[in-house]
Amino acid sequence: MASTYLTRTPSTTGDQQTFTVSAWVKRAALGGHAIFAAGTNSTTNGYFTIYFSSDALRVRFYEGSAKDVVTSALYRDTSAWYHIVVKVDTTQATDANRVIIYVNGEEQTKASATYVTQNFNTSVNNTTVQHMGANRDSGGGIGNYFDGSMAHYHFIDGTAYDASAFGETDATTGIWKPKTAPSVTYGTNGFFLKFANSGSMGTDSSGNGNNFTVNGTLTQTLDTPSNVFATWNPNLAMNSTMTLANGNLAGTTASNYEANVSNSWFSTLGVSQGKYYAEFKLSAVTGGTGGMVGVAYDLSLAQQGNTVEAYNIAYLSATGGTAYQMDGTIRYNASDLISSLPTYTTGDIIGVALDLDNHKLYFHKNGTYINSGDPTSGATGTGSVRSLETGQEYFFGCSDGSLSNTYTYQANFGNGYFGTTAVSSAQSPSDGIGIFEYAVPSGYKALCTKSINAQEYS
Repeated sequence: MASTYLTRTPSTTGDQQTFTVSAWVKRAALGGHAIFAAGTNSTTNGYFTIYFSSDALRVRFYEGSAKDVVTSALYRDTSAWYHIVVKVDTTQATDANRVIIYVNGEEQTKASATYVTQNFNTSVNNTTVQHMGANRDSGGGIGNYFDGSMAHYHFIDGTAYDASAFGETDATTGIWKPKTAPSVTYGTNGFFLKFANSGSMGTDSSGNGNNFTVNGTLTQTLDTPSNVFATWNPNLAMNSTMTLANGNLAGTTASNYEANVSNSWFSTLGVSQGKYYAEFKLSAVTGGTGGMVGVAYDLSLAQQGNTVEAYNIAYLSATGGTAYQMDGTIRYNASDLISSLPTYTTGDIIGVALDLDNHKLYFHKNGTYINSGDPTSGATGTGSVRSLETGQEYFFGCSDGSLSNTYTYQANFGNGYFGTTAVSSAQSPSDGIGIFEYAVPSGYKALCTKSINAQEYS
């Protein structure tokens, strides 16, 4: 959501002492990011907010001073969806029962806690503005924007529900999953945001008509708690000055990197068998032809080495990596494997077809496969740029082989967007999961958990 947030100001007062917030969130960045807030100023009596603080969850009230409840656990997995439920009931005589936090169905241990007084009236359900994905600072300005994705966002006015009201354990997988139609009573100011209508993302599905106003650009995604799509992994972005954006689906390399600093980044999901397809748009270039797209295995190697050639983007084209560079070369083991292929530049889309059943790799430029490639040729490997190693887990990657230029790649792992722009042709794999700009070769899937499970464990 980055600098995007949603707002609503209730027209009537509801229950200011008892309420529940339930939301599924997927973080794109670490640090402090708000999930929910009510009130116009973080020092105003009654102000309330839920946010990540140093990667713990913090629930803050303001009653003369800040009253904070903070989890012991830290939530640093940017590839995962977290189900967060905050149950508030200030009428409870026991102070520890006034705020209970659940994550993925489990009540969380509190690292520290200071509680509001019994029967305290919060700003929640008052006729003051509510923020989703941001909060107010001491000066009343908007801040702590949530950077990532949200789904199945419930607010309950007047009832303190446990997490089991909104989620359950899947009998087959043992994974905590959402109840798509929970049996709850929303109350006067309650709402349920599904984000199902791309043209009206603030629509309330609770039946109350408590719709929210979207501030900024809110992009709908196919990435959900039930089917997680790959993004770029900030924990595998090997240069702290690199920039990730758009829910970690766009990345810009850093210029003037040095030895022992990688200028590359990789997908959150890796695969060891099956066939997968993804697209990468080169959206910005400051100069040169050092940008690369490809695949790599054994990412632990990126933590090793003492030279630029062994450690940086050359890593994508060095041990474990095969890359298609802007200058029309296929690089492998830090050398040119194939040259004089089509070059590419700003605005071009590179498709990557990874066949781990036959250990072949194919690239296309704007829909035309280079090297006369045929990704459906199976064991024959017609036009494959090289035969891949067996018994390895592969990750998609982008990187920079230039010391002084920067490159921005926008990834489409099946979400159907480059940045905030939807693809125009809407091509889907044969299983119907994912949306791409160009036709997906027969048998290839999007890089998402449903497709991986179908191919890896079939």
